Amino acid sequence: MFRIIIIGVVASLFFSSTFVLNRAMSLEGGHWVWSASLRYFWMLAILGVWLIATGRSRLALDSLHLFRKHFLFWILAGSVGFGVFYALITFSAAYAPGWVVAATWQTTILATPFVLLAFGRKVPLRALLLTLLIFIGVILVNAEQASDTSLADVLMGALPVLVAAFAFPFGNQLVWEARQGENRFIPSIDHPAMDDSVCRVLLLTLGSLPLWAILILVTAPPPPSSGQIMQTAIVAVCSGVIATTLFLKARHTAKSTAELAAADCTQSMEVVFSLGGEAILLGHVMPGALGWSGIALTMLGLILYIRMQNRV
Repeated sequence: MFRIIIIGVVASLFFSSTFVLNRAMSLEGGHWVWSASLRYFWMLAILGVWLIATGRSRLALDSLHLFRKHFLFWILAGSVGFGVFYALITFSAAYAPGWVVAATWQTTILATPFVLLAFGRKVPLRALLLTLLIFIGVILVNAEQASDTSLADVLMGALPVLVAAFAFPFGNQLVWEARQGENRFIPSIDHPAMDDSVCRVLLLTLGSLPLWAILILVTAPPPPSSGQIMQTAIVAVCSGVIATTLFLKARHTAKSTAELAAADCTQSMEVVFSLGGEAILLGHVMPGALGWSGIALTMLGLILYIRMQNRV
């Protein structure tokens, strides 16, 4: 359990770059569709080059084989777990500071037990009760944001993130279930390549591409600036490759639903890292009493959850 938590916290450090840089790109006028889609185009190129450069071309070929064999499954898992999740996160950056988006994103910890229940997995009742602390913290953070902006902007910043909070664990759980091969509605993918977190990231990235193509065609955004292209490359490396690979490693190291939920719970650290990043890079002021209270509750929820799991 401790190893899973450490890996998850390190992943959350790199994940926080998403919230900070997405906010920076939004303030500079970058369109949210490019902020979202370019990250995954960069990820596809980076993962492909890295696998070839490290002599793991076979893994890349195995990934393509698994993608062709289970095409519809990977389109579903990638579109939901990577596509819907990240499109909504980047959209929200136009209406709320990165640390607020990161705090609201912690509702994914609340969403995870319900996603697990939807897949027929057992979740301790205490886990459901403790996640309410995190949800209350999110409400306090957005209440402070509401005092500085309009209600419409608060809703546009918060509601998409709430949907994304369910999409991310749902997509990842689809992959976990496929590896376990115990769900009759999900294809059993029993292949050695599935034990490699890089392979899983590559497969989910490939699965998300059709959604990005549709969003670009529908929204017809203006061409991205050179700054936006470079910033999405940084997000792709830090969050898309390093953080996602570490997070999936933590999640797929889990042997029980309790360990799965603990891995997801470490994402609450993204709030602290995002807050620090915005203060240093964007010069944003620190939150007020309500904001700090909300952050404290999310941290308390994480600590109590970990202590509870250590006693199981």
